[in-house]
Amino acid sequence: MLLDTASLYFRAFYGVPDSVRAPTGEPVNAVRGLLDMIARLATEFQPTEIVACWDDDWRPQWRVDLIPTYKTHRVAAEPPTDADPAIEVVPDLLTPQVPIIREALTALGIPIIGAAHHEADDVIGTLASQASIPVDVITGDRDLFQLVDDSRDVRVIYTGRGMARLELLTDATLTAKTGVTPVQYADFAAMRGDASDGLPGVAGVGEKTAATLLAEYGDLDGIVAAAADPEVKLGAAVRAKILAAADYLTVAPAVVNVVRDLALPDFDARIRPSTPEQVAELERLSNRWGLSSSMQRARDALAALA
Repeated sequence: MLLDTASLYFRAFYGVPDSVRAPTGEPVNAVRGLLDMIARLATEFQPTEIVACWDDDWRPQWRVDLIPTYKTHRVAAEPPTDADPAIEVVPDLLTPQVPIIREALTALGIPIIGAAHHEADDVIGTLASQASIPVDVITGDRDLFQLVDDSRDVRVIYTGRGMARLELLTDATLTAKTGVTPVQYADFAAMRGDASDGLPGVAGVGEKTAATLLAEYGDLDGIVAAAADPEVKLGAAVRAKILAAADYLTVAPAVVNVVRDLALPDFDARIRPSTPEQVAELERLSNRWGLSSSMQRARDALAALA
């Protein structure tokens, strides 16, 4: 089970009231919400291993160099003068909870894995592509739909509609949902664009047109080649839109496609019984931050799988 960790704790932050506080008054709604998510996911899907994939670089410069608008709207407009200008806008009440989340994950025995100059998506892409066992990717990010692969037992469990309405995506369910295959999904996303990631897409080409073009021409290269060839039967309006977006379509695949070949550190993600030291740390964190029932649910869910 690969957790798109930031995607989950942002969802937890907005899904649990910020009135949920530690005994000393600090907000812990994201921490408790994430622990409850882990308990639910572990119980329902029963993984043998769990990895918390991390954004070591949430907006890699190499992606920005290709598409300057990439995640621009998430950058603080006027950061403090002593801060990195490429700072993601994180709610004030969430920022101090992130270190607590890291401590809790570590105490639970869940390794936190990131990679320099890369996003959690790339870590997930690498682990999912190289795993020797079935994989469940837990995310609210549609970009990771490209990883679905029945032949390798890779599924995406999509949280975009909330934990009460999880969507389990396989080859067939993804195609039924989007009209494209997993292999085509990154090209589909590049054409459709994504305002949340600052990807402009092809002006005037929405999901239906993108899916229709991919069904006809196979992939983005085939679509671009068809648009450039006057002998190919293609509507004049669509042809003009594809040609007008030629520069964007040249670089978009490199931005949208997740990296699948990162060199990651060695780690052991097997779910195992907690050591006495872990138990002591879990108790300390639970008491210090008032995590009580949420922490216990996570501990119980993992213990049942150990």
